[in-house]
Formats: sequence, structure tokens, C-alpha cells
Amino acid sequence: MRIAIPDDAAAIACGADAVATAFAGHAPEAEIVRTSSYGMLWLEPLVDIDGIGYGPVTPADIPAILAGDRRLSIGPIADHPFLARQERLTFARAGLTMPLSLEDYVATGGWAGLSRARAIGPAAIVDDVTKSGLRGRGGAGFPAGIKWKTVAEAASERKFIVCNADEGDSGTFADRMLMEGDPYALLEGMAIAGLAVGAMHGFIYVRSEYPQAIAKLTRAIEAAADIIAPFRVEVRVGAGAYVCGEETSLLNSIEGRRGEVRAKPPLPAVEGLFGKPTVVNNVLTLAAVPHILADGGARYAMFGHGRSRGTMPIQLAGNIRHGGLFEAPFGITLGELVHEIGGGTATGRPVKAVQVGGPLGAYHPPSMFHLPFDYEAFTEADGLIGHGGIVVFDDTADMLAQARFSMHFASVESCGKCTPCRIGAIRGRETLDRIRAGGRPVDPVERLPQIHNARPTARNLAEEVALLTDLCETMKFGSLCALGGFTPYPVLSALTHWPEDFGLDPERRVAAE
Repeated sequence: MRIAIPDDAAAIACGADAVATAFAGHAPEAEIVRTSSYGMLWLEPLVDIDGIGYGPVTPADIPAILAGDRRLSIGPIADHPFLARQERLTFARAGLTMPLSLEDYVATGGWAGLSRARAIGPAAIVDDVTKSGLRGRGGAGFPAGIKWKTVAEAASERKFIVCNADEGDSGTFADRMLMEGDPYALLEGMAIAGLAVGAMHGFIYVRSEYPQAIAKLTRAIEAAADIIAPFRVEVRVGAGAYVCGEETSLLNSIEGRRGEVRAKPPLPAVEGLFGKPTVVNNVLTLAAVPHILADGGARYAMFGHGRSRGTMPIQLAGNIRHGGLFEAPFGITLGELVHEIGGGTATGRPVKAVQVGGPLGAYHPPSMFHLPFDYEAFTEADGLIGHGGIVVFDDTADMLAQARFSMHFASVESCGKCTPCRIGAIRGRETLDRIRAGGRPVDPVERLPQIHNARPTARNLAEEVALLTDLCETMKFGSLCALGGFTPYPVLSALTHWPEDFGLDPERRVAAE
């Protein structure tokens, strides 16, 4: 009997270590292994006993399960609708392999992409990546092939590959799952990128809140050092600054400098880490590369929608019944993801809003659930897909409070280099406080309406809303990076679709939609 229990951080947080220990005590004859997670996080700890899933399992459930009790069984894991509907490329090994086993990695096609890359050479590698249509999975969606070609053609004695693993968006965990569950895939992708552009040295910049990922990567680098040589990789740990998810802030941090945005140009592809040409790609971008190189990208390019090719690991979080990781080709609709895959809200109440793209992503009402998950489609709808995180809210959510949170978040996380972001976010938060107070002045300490002021008027409220709109426009077009530039997305979308939460006439929403 083979019993597989995830050693993913989410599973461990739900008690997977205790479950593994209990199984070892109750079934000493069984083969107990720790694998990556399938991504069905609402069932964690999810135990796989010879292909049959049980979850969520506690140590107290184990005697009954071993005695044949099937009450916690979900049946054959591979047949579960959540998995059966997916098209897994980047997460093809999820739940199936032991993360640090080189034998498992080789048995499931590991290093095939690197082997072929070494055989065809740099120019052909870049050509394969370009033809595959792979775009940056970190949020910007910039074509990876163009970035690699720029670095490959740059004249320099040293070049670098930098993996951006500073996963800080709310509702996102795909980078963590990949680093913890399939670290060799990331190393293989980085080694291929290094071969393509002429870089011999790579860095993985990981947020400090991911200790399990850091430990797994460190051990994986040691185990695979001879395989990826002469390319070598180092892990660098961030200190928790959200702005270091922006590539130039990240480069500053690796160099030991203050994590703040650099003005562009020059682009990192021309003058990046330590002033040298640098490829900066997200974890999911680099982890997709081995699959692309294994067959030249033909299969990868088959999937997708419009200019968005391949698959996207989408993360379902918030008030949702079936939270987890769902990898699917671009083009699946927002409604399918929320209702058919996610099962609607965990509370059973109607969905009010869905935020896509992290804390600076727009809020989308159910009337926009027809949107296909695609870079261009969301851009046209004044939104962004970002890192693929979806956070669901039911009808009890206060959208003015959500908008205020976005402004407050930006004010705290701003690097302070540019005025529109540094000052604009603070003024935006103050304006939203006045709107909450009905247009009355707000005490700067108590954040409450000053009681000696006159009753609010519609004119005061209208003036504050106009001021907020102008402020958002200034931040959107005047900020140096996406932190300030994207802060208006959640604020304006909340104001547009839920004006009643701001004390405005609901007819505004009808007109806007």
C-alpha cells in the first residue's frame, strides 16, 4: 500500500505532518511518501492511498480509513472533476512526484528540454520560445522570446538570469507551489534561458515568507548542480517589500541597495543586474520553458486564446467553495472559474465581486463574468489578469472599504520614489474617508467625521468623487511603475460598479455598464 501525503506549505498548515506521523504509526507496513500538492486546497490534507483520495483527513480519521471507511473518499483522484477538466503543463507533476527526487523528475520527462536545448543551440532555443507564444506570467504579459532575443544580442562579457519569485499578490500561491513541489522544473527553465542568452549565473529572488520554498530550492540547487553546470543558481531572500515584485526594484534589492524603482530606459534586458544585460522572468514563465523546449513549443502553442498562448495556472481564493490551483488554457471565462470550477461562494451567498490580478487588480461584477481569461480581454475591460489570482467576495462586501484598502496598501508599500504614488495614495485614502463620512471633513487622527461640521450635502460628495477620479488619473499616468499606476484599478472599478456603496445614486452603475 502506497500512502502519499503532500508536504506543501498549505497542507502542512492544515495538519499534513501530523497525519503522516499518524499513518506511519497505524500502518507501519505501508510505503508512506511526501509528495507535492494536487492543488485542491479545500481538501487538504488530501491523502492519496493507491490512487484513491481522502480529504480533508485528521489523525483521528486514520483508523476508520484503514478499516475501509469511505466517508472521506473522493474516489480516484485523477477522475475528480477539478483535475479532470484541467490541462496541466506547468503543473503536470503536481501531486504525483516527490519534489526533491531526481529519479521522479527524470521518470516524468525531466531534463528533456535542457537536453534538446543543448543540442539545438541558443538561436534555435529563442526561436522555439518565440514561436510558442509564451508571455510573462508575472502580470505584464510581455513576450518572453523578445526579451530573450534582446539579451542574447546584447554585447557583454557577463549576463544574468533572474527569477522573480517575490509572490506578493493576494490570492496567489502558484509560485510557492511550483518551488515547493517541482523545483527542478524551475532550475531547468533557468538553465535553458542561460544557454539561450549566454548567461552563466542565475538568481532566484524569493520572499522571506516562503521558508519551505527557500529550503526546497536550496536542496534542489545542490542536488542538480552537476546537471545544470556550467550554469549556477543562487537564492536571494527578500525582506517583504511588495514593490520588490517590480523587476527593477528587485534588481536593486539583489544588489544590496534600497528596493525602489529605477527609471526606464535603460531596460533590464540592456542594463540590468550589476549593470549587465539581464533576463527577468517570473517563476511560472521559466517553469513553462522545459515543456516548450521538449517538443519545440508546438503543443504549447496549440492552447490559448488570441495572443495569449499556452496555459495559465489560475489561483482561486477568497470566499469560494473550492479554492485551489486550476491550470487551464487561456480563454476560459471568469464565470466558469468562479461558479463551475470554484463552486460559488463558501458562504452560499450571491457573488458580489471578483478581484483579478492581486490587490491592485480591478473588481469585476457578475455582469462581466463572460470575460475570457486573456490579457487583451481584461485590458479592454479596464482590468488585468496579473499573476492569475482570483479573489471572490459575496454580497456582504463593502466596496468602498475595499477601495480604501487598495489606497492604504499602496501608501504603505510605495517605495516613495515618485510623487504620484507616494503622495497620491495617501490623499486617495483621505478622500475615501471623507466620502465615507458623506463629504464631511475627517479628523486626521480619529478618521471620523468632525461633529461640528454641517450635515453632508450631495454637492460635497460629488466634489469628493470628482477629486478621487482626477487623483486616480494622475496616479495611473504619472507613476513611475505599476504600483502607483495600477492602484486606480480597484478604486475606479468599485466606484463604477457599486456607486451605492459610496453613497451615490445606483443609476451611475447602470449608465456605466
